[in-house]
Parts: sequence; structure tokens; C-alpha cells
Amino acid sequence: MSCHRVVITGIGVVSPNGIGAGAFADACLAGKSGLSRPAGDAFGDLKTSAVAAVREFDPLTVMTAIDARRVPRMIPLALAASREALTSANLTIHPDDIQLQRTIGVALGTGGGGLAFVEEQYRQFFTRGSPSLFSITAGTHGNLSSELSIALHLRGPSHVLSTGCTSSTDAIGYATMLIRNGVVPMMLAGGADAPISPGILHAFEKMRVVSTRRWEDPRDSSRPFSADRDGFVLGEGAWMFILESFDHAVARGAKPQAEILGYASTCDAFHRVQIAPDVAEPVRAIELALNDARINREQIGYVNLHGTSTELNDRMETLAMHKALGEHAKQIPMSSTKSMIGHPQGACGAAGIAATILCLRRGMVHPTINLDERDVNCDLDYVANTVRACETKVALCNCIAFGSKNSALVVGVD
Repeated sequence: MSCHRVVITGIGVVSPNGIGAGAFADACLAGKSGLSRPAGDAFGDLKTSAVAAVREFDPLTVMTAIDARRVPRMIPLALAASREALTSANLTIHPDDIQLQRTIGVALGTGGGGLAFVEEQYRQFFTRGSPSLFSITAGTHGNLSSELSIALHLRGPSHVLSTGCTSSTDAIGYATMLIRNGVVPMMLAGGADAPISPGILHAFEKMRVVSTRRWEDPRDSSRPFSADRDGFVLGEGAWMFILESFDHAVARGAKPQAEILGYASTCDAFHRVQIAPDVAEPVRAIELALNDARINREQIGYVNLHGTSTELNDRMETLAMHKALGEHAKQIPMSSTKSMIGHPQGACGAAGIAATILCLRRGMVHPTINLDERDVNCDLDYVANTVRACETKVALCNCIAFGSKNSALVVGVD
């Protein structure tokens, strides 16, 4: 069986704090938050006072008004990010170039998928008795990757991975395995989610996992590892990548931006939403990813943390880092991208990977903003509030999901 090196040759971003990979990197390094107040009358009775929405994005820049009404909001977000990733990778897919189309697959990670779209269809059904003709095609997760394949003329495997918050990390890991094993030479992989809707926010409020404290400035609401945090801020966005075998990239003259060195995923098999207190499986996921990358923990020079801003996640993830990385954990700069973009659910892993690659390519790591006083149980170096120079070439990107899932990915950056 083949075992090809897998590199990233293209990156595309549509984020609450910056549209485009360059703008996203600039914003992250500047500590710029994309959080704002919920907009619209439907949010009036919510306790939630902040969301991380992509305010400046117009779906009509990537699809017609008719098509935009037929798909969840996450699809135009993903399509815009995918087109940037293709351009970044110097790939042009002509409609009549069947041979090239067959060499590129799609692996899309999403947690909520079309749930916000389905919520609106239920509202229409119970108020007008008439849901959309597209309720099934847009509300069924399996169809979502097909929207990208159809729009971009990609005839390789077209798959959706929906594993909660680890979805996009798992999608990139899955795409890596397909390329390593010679199934296809290229994959469009990453994550997109757009779950900001009244019903979904009400449900998260009932779970007591979202921030409901009314900060004077909504940008202060996401506070990973801070003593005064009170939950995550629901976000949206899309972060997409072109992955390909190293040999294929070299043959077509593409310049790799990073390499996927290792990936692993485990399950606590413990609880629907809580992390097992022994953190054995998050630790094992990291150890397996390091083994897959064939490196030791001392070679990790930066960690992009899941860092949701919930009391349990931040505390348990910190413990997992101590156990997985040992004494070296105290020496590694770590940060949470969610402090600036909120929690885009299944897309969050891809967001952290994009932030890691783009910032490290500039010789820096982005800060964890809003971190003025750490929780006493969170005792690592979270790069509080200010950007930092960092010349490391190897980073760990960590993800933890509802349903006891854990995924870790190791990237190398040129």
C-alpha cells in the first residue's frame, strides 16, 4: 500500500474576524475579535448577548439568489472559502477537464450542517403550512459536500464528516488518509458551520454552555482559561484547504504551505457532553498523533487549543496537555483561536489549523485575548492578550467534542 506525504497547498477562509486567509491572519495576530450582538427580532428573548457572525459576507458573491435560498448558510460560506483555497493552490478547474475533476475529492466537516435551515423550515410549516421543497436536500448532512462538488466540478469522493466539534479535524484527517493511501492525489477538505439561530441558541442556553453574561462590549464575551469565563460564544464560518500528495504538488509546481504530519482520534465512551475526568482518551489521541507523525513531544513548539471558554473544557484540556506533553507542556506557547472567533462548532478544528499555519508562516503565534486573570486550574502559557514571535516548525492542533470524541492533528510549517 502507498504511503504518500500530504501537504497543504491552498487555504481559504471566511471568518467572523476576517474574510480571506490574509485578513484572518492579520486579525488573529492583532487580537481582533469578530464577536457582536445577535441581530434580529427573533433573538430578543435570549439571555445570550454575543455571537460570532460573519457580518460582511454576501452569499450572492458566490451563488445566485435562487440557489442561496435553497441551501443552508454554511454552503456559500464553504464555497467562498473553497474557491479561495483553489486559487491559493493555483488550481483552475475547467468544466470540460474531466481528468482533473476526477483527481480531486471533497471531505467536509460540519457539526450543525443544515440545522438552522431546517429550523426555519419548521417555522414555515407551523405558521404557513408550507416548508421549502429543499428541506430534505439542504437539511440532510450527506448532501452538503455535494453542493461543493457540483459547484466546483469535483468528481472525486464527496463525503461529509459530522462528529461534533471535531468534525473538520476529522475531515482533514480522513482526507489525509485517502491521499496517503493513493485513493486520490488531491482533496478539498476543511470545515464550515452556520448554527446561529434562535432555536439552537435556546437549546445551548438550556445546556448552560454558552455565555449569558452581558458584557458592555460583546467582544469581551469569549474568555478561554479566564477566571471569569461563563461559557462559549456561538460562531460561524468556513476554513477550507487543498491537500495533495507531496509528489503531486511538486510535479505541478505547487508550493506547499504546510504538511500534515500526523492525525489521530479517540473516544472516551463516557458521556454525551462531558469529558471523562481521567482525560485518558484526549491524552491518547495526542500520543497517537505524535506517533503517526513519528516525532516526540519535545519537538512540538506550539499548541492550538480547543479552548472553548467553558469551565470544564478549559480545565480538562489543560490537564490533558500536562499528561500528554509532560514537563515540556510548561515550555510551549499555546493559544485559543475561539477567544476571537467564538465557537463555530464543527468548523472549529479547521479554524485552529488555519490560524496555526498562517501565523507560524509569519514567525508568530496569535494571542488568547480577554485573558487578564487565569483560572487557578489553568496554569499553562496561553499567550495572553499579546502576539508573540515563534520560530517553531511543528505544531499540535487539539480538538474535543460532545459525545466523548477527541482528535489531534500535527502540522509542519515551512
